[in-house]
Amino acid sequence: MASMPLAVLSAAQFLLALDYSIVYVALPGIARDLHLGLSAAQWVVSAYAVPFAGFLLLGGRLAERVGPGRLFVAATLLFGLASAAGGLAGDGPVLLAARAVQGVAAALLQPAILGLLGARFPAGPARTRALSVWSAVGASGLAAGVVLGGALTRYSWRWTFLVNIPVTLACAAGAAIWLRSAVRGPADRDPVGAALLGTGAAFGASLGLTLGGPAGWAMVALAVVLLALTRAPQPRSLRVGAVAAALYMASVGSEFYVVTVMLQDRDGLSPLRAGLAFVPLAALVTVGGAVTGRLVRRFGAGRTLAAGFVLAAAGLAWLAAANRGYAAAILPGLLVSGLGHGIVYTSMFNVGGRDVPAERQSSAGAVMTTAQYLSGAVAIAALTLPLRAGSYSAAFWATAAAAFAGALVALRRTAAD
Repeated sequence: MASMPLAVLSAAQFLLALDYSIVYVALPGIARDLHLGLSAAQWVVSAYAVPFAGFLLLGGRLAERVGPGRLFVAATLLFGLASAAGGLAGDGPVLLAARAVQGVAAALLQPAILGLLGARFPAGPARTRALSVWSAVGASGLAAGVVLGGALTRYSWRWTFLVNIPVTLACAAGAAIWLRSAVRGPADRDPVGAALLGTGAAFGASLGLTLGGPAGWAMVALAVVLLALTRAPQPRSLRVGAVAAALYMASVGSEFYVVTVMLQDRDGLSPLRAGLAFVPLAALVTVGGAVTGRLVRRFGAGRTLAAGFVLAAAGLAWLAAANRGYAAAILPGLLVSGLGHGIVYTSMFNVGGRDVPAERQSSAGAVMTTAQYLSGAVAIAALTLPLRAGSYSAAFWATAAAAFAGALVALRRTAAD
């Protein structure tokens, strides 16, 4: 019966990752139909990412207070309702509001998923195997989002939202049967004030980085002050995991954005053909996640994480140096970086959650995912500069450098053990 809860949790993680990237290729159609300018259309992505990153810490505390199983059901249904509203939206403001609610629901759902994994699968081989399956499915969702988005946009961009509805209903039903009875956290929970300060810091940082300019940087500065006031010490393994999560998103986590822009703007591919070009990458991401469990058991999570980052850096460097042509130039880089992507995504959660008690896995997961998506906001903003100048090589070199830095962090963690 352990396979059924894991299947539900993996499907929910796939949904969250899918919804982050599925709208990339749909943006031109959304902007055209709803009469949105370029800057407003970009907020279709940001309206989801900002509340997702901003409310994760609060979601972690709620999971510990009400129980991750109960929060999972409520957040999944909210995500489905927001998806329906987005798919039926008749104008830009309604769509952006629906995306914001999706982001809040995702921020509640992500820590609930990680809390249930920690509660259902004890630390050791059982949790490593569960994380391997869960992360392989979840990591492939980022790549599958681009593929599926390209296929669905051929008919209507609205299907990129409506496709979520049956998945959310199935996940909520499965959770009600297998997961809702998950235990609550211990009596000595952290004060609500610390969670609110952390939430304010994360939300301010994500919104400030998205807005940019003097007002945006002022919000980032305020976020740093709020973060300092939380005074919440974390296990060393979690700090390393958070740094790894940030560097993951700055490297292979941002690869989808760069490749999507390159294939459509430089090479002139249609959304469908651009989406199909990601199929090999999605396949290797899944393979990487699937083999990580065996690698962790044999070599340890730290060495496995370092190896994944090295592969990611090699694949991204290949893309930076490659000329035009899909089969000879782009495909090898996608395959190597995809394999590294799957390994990094799985092993970073093994590293980050190793020293965290089961009842604290929700909050630990929230910390890592917050670092991941805040890094994503910074990375997209930074990568936009070379992409606007048409320098795809510079964008790929930047992501390769982030992956190399991740390898150094993982090796240093391994040397300290």
